[in-house]
Amino acid sequence: MTFAERMLRIDRRIIFLLIGLSTLLPLLYPVGLAIKISPEVRGVHGYIESLPEGSVFLLSLDFDPASKPELYPQAVALLRHAFEKNLRVIGMTLWLPGTGMADQVITQVARERGKVNGKDYVFLGWSPGGSSVIINMGQDLYKAFPSDYYNQPTKELAALNGVRSLRDVNYVVSLAAGTTGIETWYVFGKDKYKFELGGGCTGVIAPGLYPLLRSGQINGLIGGLRGAAEYEVLIGQKGRAVAGMDAQSATHFAIIALVILCNVFYLFIRTSRGQTGQRS
Repeated sequence: MTFAERMLRIDRRIIFLLIGLSTLLPLLYPVGLAIKISPEVRGVHGYIESLPEGSVFLLSLDFDPASKPELYPQAVALLRHAFEKNLRVIGMTLWLPGTGMADQVITQVARERGKVNGKDYVFLGWSPGGSSVIINMGQDLYKAFPSDYYNQPTKELAALNGVRSLRDVNYVVSLAAGTTGIETWYVFGKDKYKFELGGGCTGVIAPGLYPLLRSGQINGLIGGLRGAAEYEVLIGQKGRAVAGMDAQSATHFAIIALVILCNVFYLFIRTSRGQTGQRS
């Protein structure tokens, strides 16, 4: 048996091991491969970058743990950027199953940046109603959320000074895994109360949101893990998303290399057998 024949009959468990290592190693030791920044991600980053210190930034984490691998890194990158710019951050969610996770990411990044709850940021949590919650916030934020997630009266929170409704919010970004999400914030929020709106979403629903982007209904869109990695590069803090993209790239390279090698070995065996047949 030739070397090519032995390679084509290699134990599949070795191939599974190679693919596993190709995925695991970049996650543990990210390289930070070059990532091209898209205009839609620059739109979100550029608008936050242009906001003066003390501006109000509302981040609606409209997803649940099922979409955490793609949208959690987006939330981390956005919050790091907002806190670095000393913006006043309002966090909330329209998805009940994501409430605990939303609180976790805001608390984690705030602690990392030395920000104080109630003074530098507030987490409103979840309130039933979906679109009606947005309408109520547009009319009177304190009636929509009399208290925050920690039962602190919202009227007493320094982070909300001067914020009576959504008209007083400088920028809203919805990180959405479906409905209710970015479209809801546009139809019942921006269209009525005239604040600027950006979005982040899972990779699978990003194509359906490009009409909103092209028409100017949203000013930017962070799509999937790739978008999160682009944002990490823009703020100069490579994290989980960049590591995830490294893992994807390494895995794809390993698969392509294995396919090419299998074809090369197959052609080599076929050529060798053809030459043997001609001699006989």
